Amino acid sequence: MTRTLVFGGARSGKSAHAEQLAAASGKEVVYIATAAAGDAEMTTRIAQHRAQRPQHWRTVEEPVALAAALAEWRAPHRLVLVDCLTLWLSNLMFSDGTQYPEVGTIDLPARFHEQRAALLGELAVERGDVVLVSNEVGMGIVPWGAVSRSYADEAGRLNQSVAAACDRVAFVAAGLPLMMKGA
Repeated sequence: MTRTLVFGGARSGKSAHAEQLAAASGKEVVYIATAAAGDAEMTTRIAQHRAQRPQHWRTVEEPVALAAALAEWRAPHRLVLVDCLTLWLSNLMFSDGTQYPEVGTIDLPARFHEQRAALLGELAVERGDVVLVSNEVGMGIVPWGAVSRSYADEAGRLNQSVAAACDRVAFVAAGLPLMMKGA
């Protein structure tokens, strides 16, 4: 069983690299998409990602219960590709409809903490190969506004925790992967 985190900035080539890893595995691929088509732009992005993927890959759309989807689909003969953790994180932050203040303390919903813990627990179980895609959002300036700062902080914490649980970690910039952990 191999667990791989592929992370990088927006339009860095991280999804393409993750898809190359999945295709090269020689295994059946299940693609877990965490995006939800909430507007026309996201609908277009989802359609573009679908068009890029091989038709024989199974796609599972799961915006919130990621650990349960991983538990269902991971198997020794299969590679599960999750794209992406930061969209999933956003889905969790807003899963209960809370309107966050622009300033002050952000209290994340209980579901956020439960699902995050479940994901990390699932990654500790040996079921089959998984490749997880995530954005690196903490390399720029500190975001303005409490909810944006909370999101950046939580994305950084999630990436650190997932990287610690993974055997391999690749940082992608300009379409070029830099192996940071594993080979």
